[in-house]
Formats: sequence, structure tokens, C-alpha cells
Amino acid sequence: MTMTTTGSEMAAPAAVMANPDLGALKARQQATWSAGDYAVVGTTLQIVGERLAEAMDLRSGQTVLDVAAGNGNATLAAARRWCEVTSTDYVDALLALGRKRAEAEGLDVTFRHADAENLPFPDGAFDAVMSTFGVMFTADHDRAAEELLRVCRSGGKIGMANWTPDGFIGQMFKTIGKHVPPPPGAKSPALWGTRARIDEMFGAGARAIAVEPRMFTFRYRSTSHFLDVFRRFYGPTLKAFGALEDAGKQALAEDIAALIARFNKAEDGTLVVPSEYLEIVITRR
Repeated sequence: MTMTTTGSEMAAPAAVMANPDLGALKARQQATWSAGDYAVVGTTLQIVGERLAEAMDLRSGQTVLDVAAGNGNATLAAARRWCEVTSTDYVDALLALGRKRAEAEGLDVTFRHADAENLPFPDGAFDAVMSTFGVMFTADHDRAAEELLRVCRSGGKIGMANWTPDGFIGQMFKTIGKHVPPPPGAKSPALWGTRARIDEMFGAGARAIAVEPRMFTFRYRSTSHFLDVFRRFYGPTLKAFGALEDAGKQALAEDIAALIARFNKAEDGTLVVPSEYLEIVITRR
């Protein structure tokens, strides 16, 4: 199945500044993902890496690069399939957490500090390139896409999991943006969760692009539990709340709670919120 996901985020490019300061954007994003402890949230997303590894049909012995790996969900999924994995991120603390996870499982993984927009690897160095909810948060979308294509060999595969604009996380970012506007020139990361943008960035370098809408379900004790975890540990929400005065914090919390109420499937006081993402597998030309 192929699907184009649309939404209000699709209008974002028209509002983007002609010459955004991408260096400043990158520095701000790096500070965001260095804040809190992303692994507290990231470890709950492990199933997405496993699904992506299966969708890419990874084979033992293949060389695999995980880009913007965070604490290593896709990294571990590939290593569990006996691939030769290199895990990269520009936040050293996250790489250290990924290394601990790999060591605990006895998995042989190479960890390396690297910027997704300037990967320190030769052209065509990998059989497969992966990113789960990672590369979509780069400052320069086109540059990052070019790098994924460059380091993947001809006939190799690029696999990604990216939140969609209309899914729960895409809508949460939109809600946050109403309270704490993004910096000038920033493109919505949720554009990576649309078929149109994927075709635009990767079409020229792709032999084939397969896109499947998927759901990841957030499961927390309650709405207040979710808010507490995301306010303390998830960089984007931690930074957003930190930028607001008390009244603004309260308003943002209420709006996120209202969003959760729209998506929550639980009727027992817990939180069961499906969030749409695109599972993308690109075969390199």
C-alpha cells in the first residue's frame, strides 16, 4: 500500500524563510535532544525498530548504518539479525546508552559520533541505512536525505520510521508550536511523514519507494503520567515547558491533555494512544 499523508503541516514550506540560519537551528536542536533523558521514552519505541528491520528484510552479514540512532532501537534490531552495525548520533550521551544496551545483550556494534547532515563515511559504504524517529528532526532536510542516499550502495535499502502530521505525535508538535513557535526557517519534522515529501527528497535516487502507514501505541498509567514523563525526559516538551511562565505551562499542559483525550482508546483511566507513523523502505538506484 502506498499512501500520501496530508495535513496542515504540508503548508509549512511556504512560510519558511528564504535563508534560514541552519547552523543555529542545528545547535538548538542538538541542545534539545541533549536535554532530559530521551532513553526513558525511546526504549518504549523498540518495536518500531524491529518492524523496520523486518520490512527492510535485513540479512546477516550486511553492513548497516543507523543514523540519528538515539539510544539504539534500530541499532539493536539490526544487530540481533547478525548485521554489522554502525550506530551514529550527535548526542554522545545517547550513544553511551545505546552502547550499554548492546553490551548487555552481547551484541557487537560500532558506535560513532556523527552528524546526519555530514556523515563521515564513503559513498556507498553500507548495504542498508536506517533511522527511526531520528533523521526527521534534522535542520536541513534535503541535505540529510542526500547523505542517506550517498552512503547507501546501489541496490541497497534505506529504511525510516517517521511521525505523520495528522498522527498523535505530529499533532502534539503542532500543539506545542502554538505555545512556543518554532524558530524562523524551521521546517516541520512531520513533513518526513508525508509521501509527497519523501518522493521529493528521495525520488531521483530511488529505484523504488514503499510506504506503509503504521501505528505505535503509547501506553502510560494515565494522562498525568504521560505529561510527567514527557515534561521531564523528552527534549522537545521539556524545552517547551521550560520556555513558558507558569500560566503558559498550565495552558500547554491542558492543551496536550485535551489532545490525549481525543486519541485515548482506554476507558479504565490509563492511557492507550495510537500514533501514526510512516514506515518507509527505499531501494537505492
